[in-house]
Amino acid sequence: MEKSVRVISLFIGFIVVVLLVQGITQKKFAVLKEAQAYTSKDVVSIKVREQQLECLAINIYREAGHEPFEGKVAVAQVTMNRVKAGQFGKDVCGVVYQKNVVMERVVCQFSWACDQVHMNRPINPSAYNESMAVAKKVLLENFRLDILKDALYYHANYVNPRWPLEKIGSIGNHIFYKGKN
Repeated sequence: MEKSVRVISLFIGFIVVVLLVQGITQKKFAVLKEAQAYTSKDVVSIKVREQQLECLAINIYREAGHEPFEGKVAVAQVTMNRVKAGQFGKDVCGVVYQKNVVMERVVCQFSWACDQVHMNRPINPSAYNESMAVAKKVLLENFRLDILKDALYYHANYVNPRWPLEKIGSIGNHIFYKGKN
């Protein structure tokens, strides 16, 4: 009798251990499957990330190369806000080099992108290196200025496009606006 109770206890213990191992294994596989799903759709290659950094850095350099740090961040942030909005391009380079045809004329979102003279490498390495550092901070570290979380547009303070948009504020030589509601 004692032997059969012992065998039954061992058998029940074995079943409990098997069920625990099975439950833990299923949970681990679920976590790994979820991580894999995230990895496959949200991670970009090194080459693509470097292209995005280059596009963002050259845009910062061309639009705000001689601005203070905050001015450079502001231009980068508007670029990233446009990526997030989804109506200006599907990625950083798409936003930076977006072109539209308005009244049979090609118009670039960032004026320098239509100017073939400026398509070559930057002539001020120091300003470009600063722009690249800001691009890394904004793109890779998600650094943002709270005031510009809704900014989709800006222009230099020496022009007046008379946009019917809500003004957010000014940083450096640029005036920033919210997107259309």
